[in-house]
Amino acid sequence: MRKPKVNRMVLAMCLGCFIMVIFYFQSNLKPASAQGSGRSSGQGKSWRSPLQMLYDSDQLEQSTVQVTHQGRRELLEDACRSYTRKRRVLIPEDLKHVIVDDQHGLLYCYVPKVACTNWKRVLMVLTGAAGPHRDPLAIPANEAHVPGNLRTLSEYSTSQINQRLRSYLKFVFVREPFERLVSAYRNKFTRSYNTAFHKRYGTKIIRRHRPNPQAEALERGDDVSFEEFVYYLVDPATQREEPFNEHWERVHSLCHPCLIHYDVVGKYETLEQDSRYVLQLAGVEGQVTFPASAKNTRTTGDMAAQFFNNIRPFYQKKLYNLYHMDFLLFNYSTPEYLTF
Repeated sequence: MRKPKVNRMVLAMCLGCFIMVIFYFQSNLKPASAQGSGRSSGQGKSWRSPLQMLYDSDQLEQSTVQVTHQGRRELLEDACRSYTRKRRVLIPEDLKHVIVDDQHGLLYCYVPKVACTNWKRVLMVLTGAAGPHRDPLAIPANEAHVPGNLRTLSEYSTSQINQRLRSYLKFVFVREPFERLVSAYRNKFTRSYNTAFHKRYGTKIIRRHRPNPQAEALERGDDVSFEEFVYYLVDPATQREEPFNEHWERVHSLCHPCLIHYDVVGKYETLEQDSRYVLQLAGVEGQVTFPASAKNTRTTGDMAAQFFNNIRPFYQKKLYNLYHMDFLLFNYSTPEYLTF
């Protein structure tokens, strides 16, 4: 009589073990997207982070844009291996230009004079820092640069930094180095409203690099020539005194592309296409549009060539050496207008 009872007990134990195994696998086989970026669970379990979107699409049949960006990543990695002798550990100071969007899993290293005002505006809309504004261009340009509107990676703890570097989409936008340099000069030294730059840098440049300057020029600093600006940049005393201003600092010194492995390297030359690609990966194309730039005010290669007409070959060479790593890392050829 006891045998059927024993059988039932054994059957019940087996069934219980089977149910426990099912629960175990259900609790452990969560989709990777749930462990992705900073998205809250209320935003949908099927959501995939931008980083997952990028590398999942790399496994499929690739579009022209995807092939282009994969090529840029590989070129950058090859250049870093070839030209970087020593690797060092990132410190918080290195991360002050890396803006964090926890909601969408994005890290953006901003480079002045490479559409960074518009990218900050877009990120203010995405993070909610823009308040009711949904159109990036409704945000005043000066407001986009107010410290505290957007968080930078340097503000996080070491473990939080490492987690974001591993799981967020990291992107940077770059530009032909000398076009960016001429753009910085035009904006900061030839515009009458930039009195702070004239006082801070213009007076110093004129005092050092202009023979017999007039008292008014020393006082105002608002008529610095491009030639004087070049002398200031290549003067060894300049960087001994203080780091370059971010508007003419080299991209590799601002964004450390050989220490931070950027997933997308956008270029100013293909700004609209590359910006659209980042927004597609972030899944926010329907929420925000990257503003079209005013092409009639852009600094072009032809314009840069005109500015270099009066720069002697000796100083052209010194300046090229100063920005050489940016040319190499981001695959820009030596400008044809240089005569050294």
